[in-house]
Amino acid sequence: MARPADPHARAALIAAARAEFVKKGIRGARIEDITAACGLSKGAFYLHYSSKEALFGEVVGEFTEAMNQVIVHRLKATDQFLAEHGVLEARDVAERSARYELLVKLNAESDLNLLELMWAYRDVMNVLIRGSQGTDFESLVWGMVDRETARVSQEFHRLQAAHACRPDVPPEVIGSLIVGTYLLLAQQMSQMEQKPDLAAWANSIHRLIREGSLPPAFTDSGPSTLSVPTKVPTKASTSPRRSTQARALSRTRSTSRS
Repeated sequence: MARPADPHARAALIAAARAEFVKKGIRGARIEDITAACGLSKGAFYLHYSSKEALFGEVVGEFTEAMNQVIVHRLKATDQFLAEHGVLEARDVAERSARYELLVKLNAESDLNLLELMWAYRDVMNVLIRGSQGTDFESLVWGMVDRETARVSQEFHRLQAAHACRPDVPPEVIGSLIVGTYLLLAQQMSQMEQKPDLAAWANSIHRLIREGSLPPAFTDSGPSTLSVPTKVPTKASTSPRRSTQARALSRTRSTSRS
């Protein structure tokens, strides 16, 4: 009769494997090192997983499922906001209207949920970015990046159509900029021992994105002409020696004419 798998052993194997994957990558990690780190045998490992790749795949699956839930929740919350309040206009951003502040709060909360998830799985993101080469997981993170870039680009295009964002920046550039920022933050998190103020990060990111994409030179009356200060010419300084030479030259010219 097969021995039942210990659920506590499963959690211990996952924790030990995640640490090994960070240190050595997926290909470099060894099952015997994983089991030794948590005080279990290789036999105990195979009671739970058929391979180290299967273990990592389970962890990645949990991460991607949680991320999808965050994204779906954000999309639903955004759609509900638009249905109740309409699309933001440039004036909302410029004046920081009540509905603009409401949207900032809404999206900052969604961004915070995403950052919290990234912090919890920062080691997994690090392995996907740096330690998955030569495995079935090496293109996974870039597939996630492509999907998120397309989603953000579509949202930005919708705002451009409503004249709520500057029209001179291609949506795909904004999408790449935003998603790339989160990717770099995930990489930075993987090097941190102390948790940063993720709420401040989320709020700063969202305000920077919204206010940085405001149509240029927006005023209450529409586009304004940028006033450039006129440069006032300064009187050239004249040294005493140069002044003396100039007066001498002037007297010489006067004598020759007379």
